[in-house]
Amino acid sequence: MYEYHVEGGFPIKGRITASGNKNAALPCIAATLLSQEPVILRNIPDIEDTNVMLNILKALGVGVEKIENHAWKIDAASILRHDIPQELSKKIRASILFAGPLLARTGKAIMLPPGGDVIGRRRLDTHFLALTELGARVTTDSKFEFSANKLVGADIFLDEASVTATENAIMAAVLAEGKTILTNSASEPHVQDLCSMLNSMGAKISGIGSNILTIEGVRKLHGTDFTIGPDFMEIGSFIGLAAATHGSIIIDGVKAQDMRPLRIAFNKLGIRWDIEDSTLTVSSGQEMKVNTDLGGMIPKIDDSPWPGFPPDLTSIMTVVATQVEGTVLIFEKMFESRMFFVDKLISMGARITLCDPHRAVVSGPSTLHGDHLVSPDVRAGMAMVIAALSAHGESKISNVYQIERGYEHLVERLQSLGAHIERIEVK
Repeated sequence: MYEYHVEGGFPIKGRITASGNKNAALPCIAATLLSQEPVILRNIPDIEDTNVMLNILKALGVGVEKIENHAWKIDAASILRHDIPQELSKKIRASILFAGPLLARTGKAIMLPPGGDVIGRRRLDTHFLALTELGARVTTDSKFEFSANKLVGADIFLDEASVTATENAIMAAVLAEGKTILTNSASEPHVQDLCSMLNSMGAKISGIGSNILTIEGVRKLHGTDFTIGPDFMEIGSFIGLAAATHGSIIIDGVKAQDMRPLRIAFNKLGIRWDIEDSTLTVSSGQEMKVNTDLGGMIPKIDDSPWPGFPPDLTSIMTVVATQVEGTVLIFEKMFESRMFFVDKLISMGARITLCDPHRAVVSGPSTLHGDHLVSPDVRAGMAMVIAALSAHGESKISNVYQIERGYEHLVERLQSLGAHIERIEVK
């Protein structure tokens, strides 16, 4: 076990390159099962979540070879089993993403309910409903079992714009017989990456980037060499870090289009950046003042399905708001336990009123003081890192495994930016 020891109060400054999008890498890894030919995936982040997904492939009998940093060659010519090992399934929520491709290739998939962040109820009904409409039989007793003699395209209206359910439905539908129309589908950049990868393998998916996808089933897919896009969640986290510590940062490898929803939210806190080509620059000396709504009303930063503000960044924005002059409402609509981490920010000196499980009113700026923190999930864990680096004094952060599931070589990269942070092994 490890924990972070942090000495706060030092502005960060420097240059980094954005990692590959974790939430794109996970479905793309699962999608390699759809072809009997080798697939090369590039820009895969070196994090615990991707390592678990690759280990699941190995457990299924798939050839997995690292060919260079962040690049893997995956050969699923043969799949030796259709059940996900228990110890791997419970490590990561994304293990559910193997249901669609295993069904399409082998006609069967078996797994335990997936693990992942504890941020509230995360229903899986949409997965089951979509796969059932494509012809799968689903049982959900002590474990999840999916089976199908044949998958057939269907006109499906998803009951929620779930990212992973959309991805599972897409992966099952590309090899189904006939046409599938997915309405109310998720359209996040990571869903777009999955669709683009599958099209490069011979799939026929149109409507990419919208909430209506049309999928013409094909008999088989071929191999591909595909590069994952940048992780806009990580980029948003580092922007928040630079602002909260009153520092500056240059981030290379950014896709400007992905940053548009983030720009609106950060602008409400007086935080701005410049993008030239694929380089984003956050300068020091930001205004750091809440821009009130018309009539001097308190503004709201709320999340919603893409192209709305991403829910994974509400934790980051909550911490940043503690260092900004003015009052703002953070409204996390999607997960009822995600905002509970604010009690630790309050113990550090933040002025936050938790109205209910979804809403918090933040007034700043507040002087934060070091504390002993425990990371509850990936994004709240990163929010605590930002709080600790913004605070006066020393902090310790436990359960850092949760943070490192989503942020590649975090301590080394923060140290390169001048952050005073160490990763210490504890017994």
